[in-house]
Amino acid sequence: MKKTTKIYKDIPAGYPLCLHADCPMADSCLRQLAYRRHEELGTFLKLINPSKCSKQADCPHYVSNQPVRFAKGFTNFQKRMYPDQYDKFMTLLICHFGRNQYFKRRRGDIVLPPEEQEAIQVALEKAGVTQPMEFDEYIEAINWIP
Repeated sequence: MKKTTKIYKDIPAGYPLCLHADCPMADSCLRQLAYRRHEELGTFLKLINPSKCSKQADCPHYVSNQPVRFAKGFTNFQKRMYPDQYDKFMTLLICHFGRNQYFKRRRGDIVLPPEEQEAIQVALEKAGVTQPMEFDEYIEAINWIP
């Protein structure tokens, strides 16, 4: 059995696991790598139905173990927009995330996966912002929620 690294110590509770160690994608699939870690430590497992995994590169349950670039916070955006632009931008995102969730993301309390970063970029465009905007901070991490 291959060793798992420390990045797999923070597996979310109830994360769906795959038990197909013989799959050609197993060494880069978070579901299989998490299974290996749970096999060592866990008592109860939440498994994906083994008959629903294809053991091919196009498996619908495959999740890459490659770290992705998350963003944290966008407090600096307001300073670089006109008031009307910021009002429209904020309204669009509050409608998308909800009021409290918007402010948590703005402050950086919730990290932004690539999909949410894209939603924010779209809101910037809809608000009429043409200059590029950078988030407050970027971090590399495993994306447990595909």
